[in-house]
Amino acid sequence: MEKACEFNYKIAPTISGDINSQLLTSHRGQLSSAMELPSLKLQSQRLFLSPRRSQSQRKKVVVVTAKRRSNIEGVSDELNAIASQNLDLAPSRRMVRAAFLPVHQHLDHYLFKAAPAGIRTQEWYETNSRGFEIFCYSWLVVVSLKVVLCFCHGYGSTCTFFFEGLAKRIAASGYAVYAMDYPGFGLSEGLHGYIPKFDDLVDDVIEQYAKIKAKPELRELPGFLLGQSMGGAIALKVHLKEPNNWDGVILVAPMCKIAEEMLPSKAVLKALDLLSYVMPKAKLFPYKDLSALTFREPGKRKVANYNVLSYDDPTRLKTGMELLSATQDIESQLHKVSAPLLILHGSEDKVTDPLVSQFLYEKASSKDKIMKIYEGGYHGILEGEPDDRIFAVHNDIISWLAFFFTKDRRLEPATS
Repeated sequence: MEKACEFNYKIAPTISGDINSQLLTSHRGQLSSAMELPSLKLQSQRLFLSPRRSQSQRKKVVVVTAKRRSNIEGVSDELNAIASQNLDLAPSRRMVRAAFLPVHQHLDHYLFKAAPAGIRTQEWYETNSRGFEIFCYSWLVVVSLKVVLCFCHGYGSTCTFFFEGLAKRIAASGYAVYAMDYPGFGLSEGLHGYIPKFDDLVDDVIEQYAKIKAKPELRELPGFLLGQSMGGAIALKVHLKEPNNWDGVILVAPMCKIAEEMLPSKAVLKALDLLSYVMPKAKLFPYKDLSALTFREPGKRKVANYNVLSYDDPTRLKTGMELLSATQDIESQLHKVSAPLLILHGSEDKVTDPLVSQFLYEKASSKDKIMKIYEGGYHGILEGEPDDRIFAVHNDIISWLAFFFTKDRRLEPATS
Protein backbone atom coordinates (compact mmCIF):
# COMPACT_ATOMS: atom_id res chain seq x y z
CA MET A 1 0.00 0.00 0.00
CA GLU A 2 1.35 3.39 -0.95
CA LYS A 3 1.89 5.97 1.73
CA ALA A 4 -1.25 8.03 1.99
CA CYS A 5 -1.17 11.65 0.86
CA GLU A 6 -3.54 14.14 2.50
CA PHE A 7 -5.64 16.41 0.33
CA ASN A 8 -8.71 18.55 0.56
CA TYR A 9 -11.05 17.26 -2.08
CA LYS A 10 -14.69 17.26 -3.00
CA ILE A 11 -16.33 15.16 -5.68
CA ALA A 12 -19.55 16.65 -6.95
CA PRO A 13 -22.44 14.73 -8.52
CA THR A 14 -23.10 14.89 -12.25
CA ILE A 15 -25.85 13.61 -14.48
CA SER A 16 -24.55 11.42 -17.32
CA GLY A 17 -27.33 9.37 -18.89
CA ASP A 18 -27.81 6.14 -17.01
CA ILE A 19 -24.35 6.23 -15.46
CA ASN A 20 -24.45 6.18 -11.69
CA SER A 21 -22.99 9.30 -10.05
CA GLN A 22 -21.48 9.75 -6.62
CA LEU A 23 -21.00 12.48 -4.09
CA LEU A 24 -17.90 12.21 -1.94
CA THR A 25 -17.06 15.14 0.28
CA SER A 26 -14.17 15.44 2.71
CA HIS A 27 -11.97 18.12 4.20
CA ARG A 28 -9.10 15.77 5.04
CA GLY A 29 -9.46 12.75 2.78
CA GLN A 30 -6.76 10.20 2.22
CA LEU A 31 -6.11 9.09 -1.34
CA SER A 32 -4.00 5.98 -0.91
CA SER A 33 -5.31 3.52 -3.48
CA ALA A 34 -7.83 3.01 -6.23
CA MET A 35 -9.96 1.09 -3.74
CA GLU A 36 -10.85 4.46 -2.22
CA LEU A 37 -11.71 5.97 -5.60
CA PRO A 38 -13.75 3.16 -7.22
CA SER A 39 -14.07 3.38 -10.99
CA LEU A 40 -13.76 7.13 -11.21
CA LYS A 41 -14.07 8.75 -14.62
CA LEU A 42 -12.64 12.22 -15.13
CA GLN A 43 -15.16 14.60 -16.66
CA SER A 44 -14.39 17.88 -18.42
CA GLN A 45 -10.70 17.46 -17.54
CA ARG A 46 -11.23 19.34 -14.25
CA LEU A 47 -9.19 18.22 -11.29
CA PHE A 48 -8.24 20.29 -8.26
CA LEU A 49 -6.07 18.84 -5.51
CA SER A 50 -4.27 20.94 -2.95
CA PRO A 51 -2.64 20.73 0.48
CA ARG A 52 -4.59 21.73 3.61
CA ARG A 53 -6.18 25.12 3.22
CA SER A 54 -8.53 27.41 5.09
CA GLN A 55 -12.23 26.64 5.36
CA SER A 56 -13.06 29.21 2.68
CA GLN A 57 -10.68 27.53 0.24
CA ARG A 58 -12.14 24.05 0.71
CA LYS A 59 -14.62 24.21 -2.15
CA LYS A 60 -12.58 22.87 -5.06
CA VAL A 61 -14.49 20.35 -7.18
CA VAL A 62 -13.67 17.20 -9.09
CA VAL A 63 -16.49 16.00 -11.32
CA VAL A 64 -16.51 12.23 -11.73
CA THR A 65 -18.82 9.36 -12.50
CA ALA A 66 -18.60 5.70 -11.61
CA LYS A 67 -18.51 3.29 -14.53
CA ARG A 68 -20.71 0.23 -14.17
CA ARG A 69 -20.70 -2.91 -16.30
CA SER A 70 -23.82 -3.08 -18.45
CA ASN A 71 -26.05 -6.10 -18.14
CA ILE A 72 -24.99 -9.00 -20.37
CA GLU A 73 -27.76 -10.15 -22.70
CA GLY A 74 -29.05 -13.70 -22.47
CA VAL A 75 -27.81 -14.57 -19.00
CA SER A 76 -29.61 -14.73 -15.68
CA ASP A 77 -29.84 -11.91 -13.16
CA GLU A 78 -27.68 -14.05 -10.89
CA LEU A 79 -24.87 -14.24 -13.47
CA ASN A 80 -25.15 -10.51 -14.17
CA ALA A 81 -24.83 -9.86 -10.46
CA ILE A 82 -21.69 -12.00 -10.37
CA ALA A 83 -20.22 -10.20 -13.39
CA SER A 84 -20.90 -6.79 -11.83
CA GLN A 85 -18.91 -7.36 -8.66
CA ASN A 86 -15.56 -5.76 -7.90
CA LEU A 87 -12.86 -7.63 -9.84
CA ASP A 88 -9.85 -5.87 -8.37
CA LEU A 89 -8.53 -9.08 -6.80
CA ALA A 90 -7.79 -12.42 -8.46
CA PRO A 91 -10.15 -14.62 -6.34
CA SER A 92 -13.14 -12.61 -7.60
CA ARG A 93 -11.97 -12.85 -11.21
CA ARG A 94 -11.48 -16.61 -10.92
CA MET A 95 -14.93 -17.06 -9.43
CA VAL A 96 -16.56 -15.02 -12.20
CA ARG A 97 -14.76 -16.97 -14.91
CA ALA A 98 -15.85 -20.29 -13.38
CA ALA A 99 -19.46 -19.11 -13.30
CA PHE A 100 -19.41 -18.11 -16.98
CA LEU A 101 -17.56 -21.12 -18.41
CA PRO A 102 -20.78 -23.03 -19.27
CA VAL A 103 -22.06 -19.93 -21.10
CA HIS A 104 -18.85 -19.57 -23.13
CA GLN A 105 -19.29 -23.06 -24.61
CA HIS A 106 -22.40 -21.94 -26.51
CA LEU A 107 -21.42 -18.49 -27.79
CA ASP A 108 -22.18 -17.65 -31.41
CA HIS A 109 -18.67 -16.80 -32.57
CA TYR A 110 -16.36 -18.44 -35.08
CA LEU A 111 -13.61 -18.96 -32.48
CA PHE A 112 -15.92 -21.00 -30.25
CA LYS A 113 -17.83 -22.86 -32.98
CA ALA A 114 -14.91 -23.75 -35.28
CA ALA A 115 -12.31 -24.71 -32.67
CA PRO A 116 -10.94 -28.17 -33.49
CA ALA A 117 -11.59 -31.04 -31.09
CA GLY A 118 -9.03 -33.38 -29.61
CA ILE A 119 -6.69 -30.72 -28.24
CA ARG A 120 -5.19 -31.51 -24.85
CA THR A 121 -5.42 -28.44 -22.60
CA GLN A 122 -3.98 -27.75 -19.18
CA GLU A 123 -4.41 -24.85 -16.76
CA TRP A 124 -2.17 -24.26 -13.76
CA TYR A 125 -0.75 -21.62 -11.44
CA GLU A 126 2.88 -20.92 -10.57
CA THR A 127 4.26 -18.39 -8.13
CA ASN A 128 6.92 -16.27 -9.79
CA SER A 129 10.01 -14.61 -8.31
CA ARG A 130 8.01 -11.45 -7.51
CA GLY A 131 5.55 -13.47 -5.43
CA PHE A 132 2.61 -13.32 -7.87
CA GLU A 133 0.57 -16.43 -8.60
CA ILE A 134 0.61 -16.62 -12.40
CA PHE A 135 -2.10 -18.34 -14.42
CA CYS A 136 -0.72 -20.50 -17.26
CA TYR A 137 -2.49 -22.33 -20.08
CA SER A 138 -1.32 -24.84 -22.69
CA TRP A 139 -2.79 -26.45 -25.82
CA LEU A 140 -1.12 -29.59 -27.23
CA VAL A 141 -1.81 -32.47 -29.58
CA VAL A 142 -0.57 -35.98 -28.91
CA VAL A 143 1.83 -36.05 -31.86
CA SER A 144 5.42 -35.07 -32.49
CA LEU A 145 5.59 -31.36 -31.72
CA LYS A 146 7.23 -28.96 -34.18
CA VAL A 147 7.50 -25.56 -32.49
CA VAL A 148 6.77 -23.85 -29.15
CA LEU A 149 4.59 -20.75 -29.53
CA CYS A 150 4.26 -18.45 -26.48
CA PHE A 151 1.45 -15.90 -26.45
CA CYS A 152 1.45 -12.36 -25.00
CA HIS A 153 -2.09 -10.96 -24.62
CA GLY A 154 -3.23 -7.36 -25.00
CA TYR A 155 -4.03 -4.67 -22.45
CA GLY A 156 -7.06 -5.43 -20.27
CA SER A 157 -7.35 -8.89 -21.80
CA THR A 158 -6.53 -12.47 -20.86
CA CYS A 159 -5.08 -15.59 -22.46
CA THR A 160 -8.48 -17.26 -22.05
CA PHE A 161 -11.74 -16.62 -23.95
CA PHE A 162 -11.07 -15.50 -27.56
CA PHE A 163 -7.49 -16.74 -27.67
CA GLU A 164 -8.56 -20.27 -26.78
CA GLY A 165 -10.06 -20.74 -30.26
CA LEU A 166 -6.92 -19.53 -32.05
CA ALA A 167 -4.69 -21.59 -29.75
CA LYS A 168 -6.60 -24.76 -30.61
CA ARG A 169 -6.28 -24.09 -34.34
CA ILE A 170 -2.53 -23.55 -34.05
CA ALA A 171 -2.10 -26.59 -31.79
CA ALA A 172 -4.01 -28.77 -34.28
CA SER A 173 -1.19 -28.08 -36.77
CA GLY A 174 1.32 -29.70 -34.41
CA TYR A 175 2.58 -26.63 -32.56
CA ALA A 176 2.79 -26.46 -28.76
CA VAL A 177 0.94 -23.32 -27.63
CA TYR A 178 1.53 -21.77 -24.21
CA ALA A 179 0.09 -18.63 -22.66
CA MET A 180 -0.02 -16.73 -19.39
CA ASP A 181 -1.91 -13.87 -17.77
CA TYR A 182 0.30 -11.04 -16.53
CA PRO A 183 0.08 -9.95 -12.89
CA GLY A 184 -3.02 -7.78 -12.54
CA PHE A 185 -4.77 -9.27 -15.58
CA GLY A 186 -7.04 -12.23 -16.21
CA LEU A 187 -6.67 -14.96 -13.61
CA SER A 188 -3.23 -14.01 -12.27
CA GLU A 189 -2.75 -12.26 -8.94
CA GLY A 190 -2.38 -8.51 -8.72
CA LEU A 191 -4.61 -5.43 -8.70
CA HIS A 192 -6.77 -5.54 -11.81
CA GLY A 193 -5.45 -3.40 -14.65
CA TYR A 194 -2.51 -2.04 -12.65
CA ILE A 195 0.97 -1.83 -14.22
CA PRO A 196 3.34 -0.08 -11.80
CA LYS A 197 6.31 -0.83 -14.08
CA PHE A 198 6.00 -2.10 -17.66
CA ASP A 199 9.40 -3.76 -17.65
CA ASP A 200 8.28 -5.91 -14.71
CA LEU A 201 5.68 -7.49 -17.00
CA VAL A 202 8.40 -8.09 -19.58
CA ASP A 203 10.55 -9.81 -16.96
CA ASP A 204 7.57 -11.87 -15.79
CA VAL A 205 7.07 -13.12 -19.35
CA ILE A 206 10.78 -13.91 -19.76
CA GLU A 207 10.81 -15.84 -16.48
CA GLN A 208 7.65 -17.86 -17.12
CA TYR A 209 8.39 -18.79 -20.72
CA ALA A 210 12.01 -19.70 -19.87
CA LYS A 211 10.60 -22.31 -17.47
CA ILE A 212 8.23 -23.62 -20.13
CA LYS A 213 10.87 -23.79 -22.88
CA ALA A 214 13.16 -25.70 -20.49
CA LYS A 215 10.69 -28.60 -20.19
CA PRO A 216 12.35 -31.83 -21.42
CA GLU A 217 9.79 -32.34 -24.19
CA LEU A 218 10.19 -28.74 -25.43
CA ARG A 219 13.81 -27.74 -24.93
CA GLU A 220 14.91 -28.97 -28.38
CA LEU A 221 12.11 -27.17 -30.22
CA PRO A 222 12.35 -23.74 -31.89
CA GLY A 223 10.58 -21.04 -29.85
CA PHE A 224 8.37 -18.25 -31.19
CA LEU A 225 6.54 -15.35 -29.59
CA LEU A 226 3.05 -14.19 -30.59
CA GLY A 227 2.04 -10.78 -29.26
CA GLN A 228 -1.25 -8.95 -29.78
CA SER A 229 -1.59 -5.17 -29.21
CA MET A 230 0.12 -4.44 -25.85
CA GLY A 231 1.33 -8.03 -26.01
CA GLY A 232 3.16 -7.03 -29.19
CA ALA A 233 5.03 -4.39 -27.20
CA ILE A 234 5.86 -6.97 -24.54
CA ALA A 235 7.02 -9.49 -27.17
CA LEU A 236 9.28 -6.86 -28.74
CA LYS A 237 10.80 -5.90 -25.39
CA VAL A 238 11.33 -9.58 -24.55
CA HIS A 239 13.20 -9.98 -27.83
CA LEU A 240 15.22 -6.80 -27.26
CA LYS A 241 16.23 -8.04 -23.79
CA GLU A 242 17.22 -11.51 -25.02
CA PRO A 243 17.72 -11.24 -28.80
CA ASN A 244 19.21 -14.72 -29.21
CA ASN A 245 16.58 -16.67 -27.28
CA TRP A 246 13.73 -16.66 -29.79
CA ASP A 247 13.55 -17.98 -33.35
CA GLY A 248 10.85 -15.57 -34.48
CA VAL A 249 8.24 -13.02 -33.40
CA ILE A 250 4.66 -12.65 -34.66
CA LEU A 251 3.09 -9.25 -33.99
CA VAL A 252 -0.64 -8.61 -34.40
CA ALA A 253 -1.58 -4.91 -34.30
CA PRO A 254 1.44 -4.29 -32.05
CA MET A 255 1.43 -1.37 -29.62
CA CYS A 256 4.63 0.23 -30.91
CA LYS A 257 2.86 3.56 -30.67
CA ILE A 258 -0.62 4.50 -29.50
CA ALA A 259 -2.63 6.32 -32.17
CA GLU A 260 -2.60 10.08 -31.55
CA GLU A 261 -6.39 10.34 -31.55
CA MET A 262 -6.49 7.96 -28.59
CA LEU A 263 -4.43 10.29 -26.39
CA PRO A 264 -5.48 13.36 -24.40
CA SER A 265 -3.79 16.70 -25.01
CA LYS A 266 -0.18 17.26 -23.95
CA ALA A 267 -1.30 19.54 -21.13
CA VAL A 268 -3.64 16.89 -19.76
CA LEU A 269 -0.95 14.22 -20.13
CA LYS A 270 1.44 16.35 -18.11
CA ALA A 271 -1.14 16.72 -15.35
CA LEU A 272 -1.89 12.99 -15.39
CA ASP A 273 1.81 12.22 -15.15
CA LEU A 274 2.11 14.31 -12.01
CA LEU A 275 -0.99 12.73 -10.52
CA SER A 276 0.33 9.24 -11.22
CA TYR A 277 2.97 9.77 -8.54
CA VAL A 278 0.35 10.81 -5.98
CA MET A 279 -2.37 8.22 -6.62
CA PRO A 280 -0.98 5.72 -9.15
CA LYS A 281 -3.84 3.23 -8.84
CA ALA A 282 -6.66 5.73 -9.35
CA LYS A 283 -8.82 5.12 -12.42
CA LEU A 284 -8.62 8.67 -13.68
CA PHE A 285 -7.09 8.34 -17.15
CA PRO A 286 -9.62 9.71 -19.68
CA TYR A 287 -11.83 6.77 -20.62
CA LYS A 288 -12.54 5.62 -24.17
CA ASP A 289 -14.65 2.61 -25.08
CA LEU A 290 -12.47 0.66 -27.51
CA SER A 291 -14.98 -2.04 -28.42
CA ALA A 292 -16.27 -0.20 -31.49
CA LEU A 293 -12.69 0.35 -32.65
CA THR A 294 -11.66 -3.26 -32.01
CA PHE A 295 -14.58 -5.28 -33.39
CA ARG A 296 -15.63 -4.49 -36.94
CA GLU A 297 -18.65 -6.80 -36.73
CA PRO A 298 -21.34 -5.65 -34.23
CA GLY A 299 -22.31 -9.26 -33.46
CA LYS A 300 -18.77 -10.10 -32.39
CA ARG A 301 -18.69 -6.92 -30.33
CA LYS A 302 -21.67 -8.28 -28.38
CA VAL A 303 -19.89 -11.58 -27.79
CA ALA A 304 -16.97 -9.65 -26.29
CA ASN A 305 -19.27 -8.65 -23.41
CA TYR A 306 -19.07 -12.26 -22.21
CA ASN A 307 -15.33 -11.90 -21.64
CA VAL A 308 -15.98 -11.12 -18.01
CA LEU A 309 -12.28 -11.13 -17.09
CA SER A 310 -11.49 -8.12 -19.27
CA TYR A 311 -10.52 -4.85 -17.61
CA ASP A 312 -12.94 -2.27 -19.01
CA ASP A 313 -12.70 0.53 -16.45
CA PRO A 314 -10.82 3.80 -17.04
CA THR A 315 -7.09 3.18 -17.12
CA ARG A 316 -5.25 3.58 -13.83
CA LEU A 317 -2.97 6.60 -13.82
CA LYS A 318 0.34 4.79 -13.45
CA THR A 319 -0.70 2.16 -15.97
CA GLY A 320 -1.46 4.79 -18.59
CA MET A 321 1.87 6.52 -18.15
CA GLU A 322 3.74 3.21 -18.25
CA LEU A 323 2.08 2.27 -21.54
CA LEU A 324 3.11 5.57 -23.09
CA SER A 325 6.66 5.25 -21.79
CA ALA A 326 6.92 1.69 -23.14
CA THR A 327 5.88 2.72 -26.65
CA GLN A 328 8.39 5.57 -26.65
CA ASP A 329 11.15 3.20 -25.60
CA ILE A 330 10.23 0.66 -28.28
CA GLU A 331 9.99 3.34 -30.97
CA SER A 332 13.59 4.35 -30.21
CA GLN A 333 14.86 0.77 -30.58
CA LEU A 334 13.09 -0.53 -33.67
CA HIS A 335 16.38 -0.80 -35.55
CA LYS A 336 17.60 -3.33 -32.98
CA VAL A 337 14.85 -5.83 -33.77
CA SER A 338 16.67 -8.73 -35.44
CA ALA A 339 14.45 -11.80 -35.12
CA PRO A 340 12.42 -13.13 -38.07
CA LEU A 341 9.22 -11.08 -38.08
CA LEU A 342 5.62 -11.50 -39.16
CA ILE A 343 3.66 -8.26 -38.69
CA LEU A 344 -0.13 -8.28 -39.19
CA HIS A 345 -2.26 -5.14 -38.95
CA GLY A 346 -5.68 -3.85 -39.99
CA SER A 347 -5.61 -0.83 -42.30
CA GLU A 348 -8.37 0.93 -40.32
CA ASP A 349 -6.89 0.34 -36.86
CA LYS A 350 -7.52 3.47 -34.79
CA VAL A 351 -6.05 2.06 -31.56
CA THR A 352 -2.50 1.21 -32.61
CA ASP A 353 -1.10 2.92 -35.68
CA PRO A 354 -0.49 0.66 -38.73
CA LEU A 355 1.94 3.27 -40.05
CA VAL A 356 4.18 2.57 -37.06
CA SER A 357 4.05 -1.15 -37.90
CA GLN A 358 5.21 -0.18 -41.38
CA PHE A 359 7.99 1.86 -39.79
CA LEU A 360 8.97 -1.16 -37.68
CA TYR A 361 9.04 -3.34 -40.78
CA GLU A 362 11.33 -0.89 -42.55
CA LYS A 363 13.64 -0.22 -39.60
CA ALA A 364 14.00 -3.75 -38.20
CA SER A 365 17.33 -5.38 -39.04
CA SER A 366 15.64 -8.78 -39.38
CA LYS A 367 16.68 -10.70 -42.49
CA ASP A 368 13.36 -12.56 -42.66
CA LYS A 369 10.43 -10.21 -42.29
CA ILE A 370 6.94 -10.05 -43.70
CA MET A 371 4.26 -7.43 -43.18
CA LYS A 372 0.63 -7.86 -44.16
CA ILE A 373 -2.04 -5.17 -43.99
CA TYR A 374 -5.66 -6.35 -44.04
CA GLU A 375 -7.78 -3.88 -45.98
CA GLY A 376 -10.59 -2.46 -43.85
CA GLY A 377 -9.43 -4.38 -40.77
CA TYR A 378 -9.95 -2.92 -37.29
CA HIS A 379 -7.76 -3.43 -34.23
CA GLY A 380 -9.06 -6.91 -33.37
CA ILE A 381 -8.17 -8.80 -36.55
CA LEU A 382 -7.81 -12.06 -34.58
CA GLU A 383 -11.40 -12.03 -33.30
CA GLY A 384 -13.46 -9.02 -34.43
CA GLU A 385 -13.59 -9.36 -38.23
CA PRO A 386 -15.92 -11.36 -40.51
CA ASP A 387 -15.38 -15.11 -40.21
CA ASP A 388 -13.51 -15.46 -43.51
CA ARG A 389 -11.08 -12.71 -42.49
CA ILE A 390 -10.46 -14.27 -39.07
CA PHE A 391 -9.81 -17.61 -40.80
CA ALA A 392 -7.37 -15.93 -43.21
CA VAL A 393 -5.41 -14.19 -40.43
CA HIS A 394 -5.12 -17.44 -38.48
CA ASN A 395 -3.97 -19.27 -41.61
CA ASP A 396 -1.32 -16.63 -42.24
CA ILE A 397 0.11 -17.25 -38.76
CA ILE A 398 0.06 -21.04 -39.16
CA SER A 399 1.54 -20.87 -42.68
CA TRP A 400 4.39 -18.63 -41.51
CA LEU A 401 5.25 -21.04 -38.70
CA ALA A 402 5.10 -23.93 -41.18
CA PHE A 403 7.44 -22.08 -43.54
CA PHE A 404 10.14 -21.91 -40.88
CA PHE A 405 9.66 -25.50 -39.85
CA THR A 406 9.80 -26.86 -43.40
CA LYS A 407 12.86 -24.96 -44.59
CA ASP A 408 15.54 -27.06 -46.30
CA ARG A 409 17.43 -27.08 -43.01
CA ARG A 410 15.17 -27.42 -39.97
CA LEU A 411 15.47 -24.55 -37.51
CA GLU A 412 17.81 -25.16 -34.63
CA PRO A 413 16.56 -23.78 -31.29
CA ALA A 414 17.87 -20.32 -30.47
CA THR A 415 20.50 -20.19 -27.74
CA SER A 416 21.74 -17.33 -25.66
